[in-house]
Amino acid sequence: MRRRAIFTLFGGAALFLHIMLGNAAVALADAVVERLSLPESIDFNGESYRLSWSSHPTTAYYKQEYLPSGQTNDRFQRMVMVEAIVRGADVNGAVSAQVGMLNKRKATDPTVNFAIVKNDRSGEVILDFILSAKDPKGDDIVEWNAYRYSSLKGKGGEAGVLLFAISRRAYGDGTSDFLRKLKSTRPAEINALAAYPLPAVRPKD
Repeated sequence: MRRRAIFTLFGGAALFLHIMLGNAAVALADAVVERLSLPESIDFNGESYRLSWSSHPTTAYYKQEYLPSGQTNDRFQRMVMVEAIVRGADVNGAVSAQVGMLNKRKATDPTVNFAIVKNDRSGEVILDFILSAKDPKGDDIVEWNAYRYSSLKGKGGEAGVLLFAISRRAYGDGTSDFLRKLKSTRPAEINALAAYPLPAVRPKD
């Protein structure tokens, strides 16, 4: 298995959806190109994350991932993601598509669980969810994600969506301890995500 925080943004029927075992061919093919006019590194909750992977799979969709020093996309423990759809998307539609995919995944992944927090004043939504998979060797992978969705004024003034997200992952024998600790670490991580100043993205081809 190569990377993928189990869900990511994609236009059409599956907005902001990372599938853990998917997109490997795209990941291998794309170079790391900064396309959102952001710094090469992002500081979040006291830790620095550096741009490690990027993709521009459609004219309207941009994806960038950031990792701490010493971690790799093949086997990371912590990740920050910034993604944008610059037209034809809205927050409610993106969240609904994500929730739909999570509900569908429940049929094959009993670990799936999620919660939604809406900010009526800003229109932002935070969706946090947990799910699992196995790597090609059969070892367990458990991943927790928190996605913060915000409206984005895209190209030509069209409505779009910005995603700022965090992903946390554990492997093999470490998954049980990861799940136990998540009960206490999850609230602080979500609060940090909610308070984080969203980056001013300016997509470029």
